[in-house]
Amino acid sequence: MKVLWLINIPLPEASHLLHESSTPYGGWLVNTSKYLSNLDEVKLSVAFPSKQAKRVKRLEGDKIVYYPFSPIKKVSDSSIQDHQRFATILQEVSPDLVHIFGTEMPHTLAMVNACRRQGVKTVVSIQGLVSVIEKHTFAGLPQDAIHNKTFRNWVRHDHVSGLRKTFQVRGEAEREAIRKVDHVIGRTTWDRACVSQINDQATYFHCNETLRESFYHETWKREKCEPHSIFLSQGQYSIKGLHFMLEAMPLILQRYPDARLYIGGSDLTDRSGWKNKLFATHYGNYIQSLIDQYNLSEHISFTGTLDEQAMCQRYLESHVFVCPSTIENSPNSLAEAMLLGVPSVASYVGGTSDMLADKKEGFLYQHDAPYMLAYYVCKIFEDDALAKNLSAAAQRRAKVTHDQELNLQRLLQIYHDMLTP
Repeated sequence: MKVLWLINIPLPEASHLLHESSTPYGGWLVNTSKYLSNLDEVKLSVAFPSKQAKRVKRLEGDKIVYYPFSPIKKVSDSSIQDHQRFATILQEVSPDLVHIFGTEMPHTLAMVNACRRQGVKTVVSIQGLVSVIEKHTFAGLPQDAIHNKTFRNWVRHDHVSGLRKTFQVRGEAEREAIRKVDHVIGRTTWDRACVSQINDQATYFHCNETLRESFYHETWKREKCEPHSIFLSQGQYSIKGLHFMLEAMPLILQRYPDARLYIGGSDLTDRSGWKNKLFATHYGNYIQSLIDQYNLSEHISFTGTLDEQAMCQRYLESHVFVCPSTIENSPNSLAEAMLLGVPSVASYVGGTSDMLADKKEGFLYQHDAPYMLAYYVCKIFEDDALAKNLSAAAQRRAKVTHDQELNLQRLLQIYHDMLTP
């Protein structure tokens, strides 16, 4: 079976072959590609966007062949309708099927169109859905935080309002791609509902994700974590809900004055040096204003970008993991926390209720009710028996949901079902 993947970022092996640093993102693709390419019955090729695509056309990995292509920056790009690079890749690989991961980038529609031209069967895996996510980007934000811009925002159009417009434009291409495919892979009631409202004729397959390897080999221990510490895996964009977490912090600090919040990723409030000032975002300015308003500077740390092992360790050292997003499908951050057994509190949005049973495996709360977020964090802080029970239940659930062998076999079954007349 010859399978061609289309993904949004290079796999680590491809980055190595291009003499580039590998990205810490997209970890769920790494193990799945490894397990799939190890099967004798599968020949896997992977296409991905790269700035080196004009120089490098093909990369031979250990068991995977990689095909870089130049990034498509705009939905208006004429190549989307007739992408010559994709046509060439399809002719060279001659795949039995093409598996596209994600719908949010313009190259998804370009590949769907190329496959339709050559009669190649195509399946799209839903990651997020920008045509739906855009409706939730303003949640809980004042008007100035939505519309004001810094110099970087003005250049990149990535202020909150600008991001929503970008999502809206990409969403048009996303909806067209979904309307044109016959097969979709998803994981939650949310993505199934959204896909059915775009294309109710597409065959929907359920397949859970395999996570990064490190998270299968560790278990959270209450005795080894930092007491009253909270971890939020990222907060760079408004939909991740950092502003709601900051509104919850004063309530937590009333009861636990030593509470500390760790935020994954770079410090979006850092204004030291000309570079940080130049690349500052207005959302970062808004976050700083909340930190100042609630006197939180001594209780917050940004971790910087963490690799797989460092991220795993950060989870293990945390008393509670929080996912305060205004919208999610099935966040891998919550999945990783559950797999490790870190007691978790997550907003009841998108597909999170399909991942975690409220009050049994963690706590779910209304996304714009930070007082409830604070309440549940404190409940875990105050009751070690509760924390341990939630930890064990969440880990049991996650070990089934993210079972590597089960998910591999399910993906194979989907491929076979697609190819069976």
